[in-house]
Parts: sequence; C-alpha cells; structure tokens
Amino acid sequence: MISCQTLAQMVEKWAPRKLAMDWDNPGLAIGDLSGEVSKVLLTLTVTLESVEFAAKNNCGMIISHHPLFFRPLKSLKKDTPLGKIVYEAIKNDIVVYSAHTNLDVANGGINDILANLFDLQQVQVLKETYREKLNKIVVFVPRGYEDSVRSAMCNAGAGHIGNYSHCTFNADGIGTFMPLAGTNPYIGEQNKLEKADEIRIETIVPESLRKAVINAMLKVHPYEEVAYDIYPLENLGSEIGLGRIGYLKAAVTLKEFCQIVKDKLNIPHIRVVGDLDKTVSKVALCGGAGGDLIQAAAFCGADVLVTGDVKYHDALDAKDLGLAVIDAGHFATESIILPALKEYLEGQIGLLNKEVEISIYEDADPFVII
Repeated sequence: MISCQTLAQMVEKWAPRKLAMDWDNPGLAIGDLSGEVSKVLLTLTVTLESVEFAAKNNCGMIISHHPLFFRPLKSLKKDTPLGKIVYEAIKNDIVVYSAHTNLDVANGGINDILANLFDLQQVQVLKETYREKLNKIVVFVPRGYEDSVRSAMCNAGAGHIGNYSHCTFNADGIGTFMPLAGTNPYIGEQNKLEKADEIRIETIVPESLRKAVINAMLKVHPYEEVAYDIYPLENLGSEIGLGRIGYLKAAVTLKEFCQIVKDKLNIPHIRVVGDLDKTVSKVALCGGAGGDLIQAAAFCGADVLVTGDVKYHDALDAKDLGLAVIDAGHFATESIILPALKEYLEGQIGLLNKEVEISIYEDADPFVII
C-alpha cells in the first residue's frame, strides 16, 4: 500500500505543476490524497470506461495525462458524460489525478520521449515557457567534514552546470564564534571566543531544489548552529518549454520520414502538408495539439513539424512558410507517455520498498479511418 499523496509527489517530482500552462488544470480532480491504495491505473484520458475498469480491478487511484476538468463547472448532472464519470469515481472511492502540460514540457516528458523515439540529435526546446531560477549556497564547514557535506549537497541536486555535476568552489579560512549559555558546541566552550579552521564551500542550486539541498547539508554538518548564506543569481537556469527541435542522423525525403513516423508510432495513417520529395533534416515536434507552434518551428528553421490536431488554416500557414507538417494524431503522439510513467513510478515505489501494482488502461484512438 502507498498513499495517494506520495504518488502525487512522485509525479510532481518529475513534472512540477508550476510548469503547466496557465490555461491547464493538472493535479487532483476527485478524491482525497490522504488515502492509501495498492493498485493504480494509468490512462491518457479519464473516460467512463476507464473508471469502470478501475473499479472492477480494485484500482484506488487513476493517474491520467488529460485533466478531467478544464473549465469551471456551473453544474454537474449525473446524466451528462462528465457527470457519469464523476459519479462513478466517487461511488467507487477512486482518486483521480492528472499531469498534463507540466508532463509535456518536463525533462524526460512527452516531447523528450518523442525526440528519443526519432533519435534526434542536438535537441533543444522549441518554445521556452519557463526558466529555472538559480541560487548560490555558501556554507562554512570545519576541516575534516568538507567531503561529507559537499557530497550530501551535490547528491541532493546542487552543483550542476551544463553537463557537469558536483561543481563547487572551496577556500580555507578561519571562523570565529562564541558559544553562549544553553549551547552545546561541537568545538569550543561557552562564553569563550573560539577560532576554527574551516572550509568555505560554495555551489549552485536550482531554486526548486534549495530546500532539499539545505536539509541534506544540515543533516551531515557537525555544528549545532550552521552558518550558511543563500544568494539569488542572475545566471540563466535550465530552459523548459513546449516541443523539441533537433536533427535526424541522416537526411531523408519527407515521404521517407512519413513512413518512419508511422513505424515509430505504430499507426497506419497520417496527414501530411508539404512536398513529399522535400529533403528533411531538421525536425520539430510536439505531442498532442501543436499547431500553434508552426510559427516557432518555421522561425527555428525546421524542415518539418510532427504533431497532432492540426487545423486547416494552420496547415495553410505552414505551407506558406515552407514548413512541412505531419499530423500523426493527438492520441499517438501522447500515449507514448504511459509506459514511461509506469516505469518511473515503479522505480520510485521500489525505492520505498512498497508493493503497488501499476497498470495501463488499453485505450484506443477515438478516430477511425475508413
């Protein structure tokens, strides 16, 4: 058994809700996160069928990609499609939770999975939506403890600069302090000025990990009262955003790339805009509905954009911009997240030595080509 709150925290560790678009509504939709479950169902979209499946198989929590509620409700009637879903979930005490655009943009999320699927090189974010704020943490450590404190901080997420980890600066110095009444000093005596041989350790940390890094540092630091400083930085943190753009290992024609898309996503049909004989090398992509990224993809020099739910006028805009577009469908470009989410949750749950069954609801694309 595991609490729904713990499962939600695991999801948000990967895809914090603060990364979601303003119009989005991820998080808890139905239920109480304080309850515990032994079975969890993953699904792309919460449907009446998926809720009934969860109830039949004793799944106490559903984690979906698409939120159940996108807009405020004026009423909730039992005889409406949405009302039936809500009533069925409540009747069976099923918690419903979602991670949507926050999981789209997150590192390792839907768009990175797509980029890996097509083996893109030199991958970058297509449209930035968020920049991680950075802090510098400086802590003063008595000689002999610098290695354990430094390791604890870096293992908690500090010290990352580009593709380098455990980046710190260390300087020798003398710390002075006077333990007052009621203290239990590691070094020195009460009411006597003490001089200690100390190491100044400074490192960089994303603001989102600052609390975890400080807690890790305090846990191994020998001092009763730890002296440390936190400085906000103007340095740019990691870039997070919608879509990805990168290069194929070898250029192909648009027609050949269309076949690659169908093979990789295991779909029989796609819609295409552009000259099928056109050479494709630089590829932009966005899971779900990415028609609004056509301008960004063209501006970044993409030869083709792979996405879903492309509208007629968006297709015309792409054609005028000389950008090929492959509409592989909303379902096919997003359902790839479910196996990855299952693997991630099983790994996190395993670290806690818990036994929880994670299953994927075998949904299907609602569209049928005839």
